[in-house]
Amino acid sequence: MTDDDQDKLLRRYAAGEITWWSLRERGFDNYLDVLAGLGNLGLRPPMAPMTGPNVAARERGRSLLRQALEQAKP
Repeated sequence: MTDDDQDKLLRRYAAGEITWWSLRERGFDNYLDVLAGLGNLGLRPPMAPMTGPNVAARERGRSLLRQALEQAKP
């Protein structure tokens, strides 16, 4: 797969058009490579929609992460 092909797949992944599973089927075997590729393209990983039965747990987790980051600031 060419670098251009990889970039196109990563752009589709960031846009939520394809899944991590799809990337694995197409040759990506390490999620760190995906994150690095997205970073090189100035993109972020897709976010799951805040819907469904786990929303409250996800919001609590995000809140805990925010608090930890605030406390870690110098």
